[in-house]
Amino acid sequence: MKKHIIDGIEEGSIAEELEIEAGDMLVSINNKEIEDIFDYQFLVDDEYLEILIEKKDGEQWLLEVEKDSDEELGLIFGESLMDQYRNCHNKCVFCFIDQNPKGMRETIYFKDDDTRLSFLQGNYVSLTNLKEKDIKRIIEYKLAPINISIHTTNPELRCKMLNNRFAGEVLHYIDMLFEAKVPMNAQIVLCKGLNDGAELERTLSDLIKYAPVLESVTIVPVGLSKHREGLYKLESFNKEDAINLIQTVNKFQQIALEKFGTHFVHASDEWYINSGIPIPEEESYDGYGQLENGVGMVRLMHSELDNAIDEYLDEHKGKLYMKSKTLTNICGMLVYDYMVMATEKIKKVAPNIKINVCPIKNDFFGEKITVTGLLTGKDIVAQLQGKDLGDGVILPCNCLKADEDIFLDDMTLEEFQNALQVPVIIVQSSGTDFLSSILD
Repeated sequence: MKKHIIDGIEEGSIAEELEIEAGDMLVSINNKEIEDIFDYQFLVDDEYLEILIEKKDGEQWLLEVEKDSDEELGLIFGESLMDQYRNCHNKCVFCFIDQNPKGMRETIYFKDDDTRLSFLQGNYVSLTNLKEKDIKRIIEYKLAPINISIHTTNPELRCKMLNNRFAGEVLHYIDMLFEAKVPMNAQIVLCKGLNDGAELERTLSDLIKYAPVLESVTIVPVGLSKHREGLYKLESFNKEDAINLIQTVNKFQQIALEKFGTHFVHASDEWYINSGIPIPEEESYDGYGQLENGVGMVRLMHSELDNAIDEYLDEHKGKLYMKSKTLTNICGMLVYDYMVMATEKIKKVAPNIKINVCPIKNDFFGEKITVTGLLTGKDIVAQLQGKDLGDGVILPCNCLKADEDIFLDDMTLEEFQNALQVPVIIVQSSGTDFLSSILD
C-alpha cells in the first residue's frame, strides 16, 4: 500500500491534536489507499474518518476523527500532487522541448503530460498516458476544466503527429468527458502540410459538436527553433497562410455565435500580427480564457493601458506627469509595432518620458522564434550593450522563470543588471502595471 510522508503539521489543527508529527506517514483513510492529492481531498471531505498513520518507529495508529465536512486535517505534504509528475510518452513532430539546445538546466527538458496538472495549473495534456479508470476518476472527482492537446481528430493523423500508436484510440475519452459534462478546453498546434487546411476544417467540425461542454479551442502556429537536426521537416506559415487561417476561424466563430453565443474557436495573436489583419476587439475573446496560449494578450494589454491612462487623468484632474526620464523597453520581434503604439499612448499622461522600444532578435533559438517570452538574457545583453539605455531597462516578467529571477539560458537577473549597468524595471503583462511601473 502506498504511503505518504508528512512534511509538517498546521498549528492548531486536528492533526496537531492527534499528535501526528512531521516524518510520520499517512497510510490510508477509511481503509482506502491514497494515490495522490485528489484521493486525499475527496476522502477528507467526509465527516467521519478512520485515519491510519505509521509513526517514525514503525508503530501504526488508527485514529478516529469526527469533523465538519469542510474542515481540514492540517497535514502538509512535500509534493503538491502527493505523487510524482507523469511525463509525456509521445514524440510529437512539433515538440518545442526537442528543439532546445544542449546544456540547459535539466528541468527545461522535462515533458509533463499529467492530467492532474491540467486541473491544478492549466497545463494541456494529450490523454495518451491515461486509462479508462483515470477518466472515470476525473468524472467522479469532478476535476475540471480539463485542457486537452488535440491537434487533430483524424485518428491516423494524430498517431503520426504524436508518434504514438495509441494517440488516435484515446480520442473516445473526450466522448466520456462530454457525456459526463466535464468542462474542457482544446488546443491545436498547427503544422503546415499536416493538420491545416481540410484537416483543420474536419477537426473544428468534429469539435464544435462538443460545445458548450468543450468551452473553447485555440489554434497556435508551430514554433520552429534552429535546433531541429534529425527532427521532422516542418515549414513556417507565411502571410497568406495566416489570412486563410483567420478566415477559417471566422467561419467557425460565426457558427458558434449563432448556436452557443460564444466564439468557441480562437486564433493566437501571432496569426493576426503575421497576417496584417487587425487584432479583434475585446468582446471577441469571451473573457480572455486562453491568455496562456497567447490569445488576446495584445488586446488585453492595450485595453488595460487605455483604462489605466483614463483613470490616471481622472485621479489627477488632467494634470500630467512631468518628470523627465528615458527608458529602454525590450520585446520580441513579433510585438514591436504594438509596443511602440503602447509607448505612444503613455505620452498622454507623461509627455516628458521617452521610451525607446528595442526589439530583440532571438539568436539563441533562431530568428523564427519571435515571441518575447522566449528571449534569453545573453541575447538581450548582446544587443543592448553599447547603446544609450537611458535611466533603465523595462523587462517583461515572462522573460524570467515564474518562481525565480533567472532567464532561459540560466543568466540571473543580477548578472543581467551588472552587464547593462542600469536599473531593470520588471513589468507584468498587464497594461496597468506597465503604466504604473514606468511612472513610479
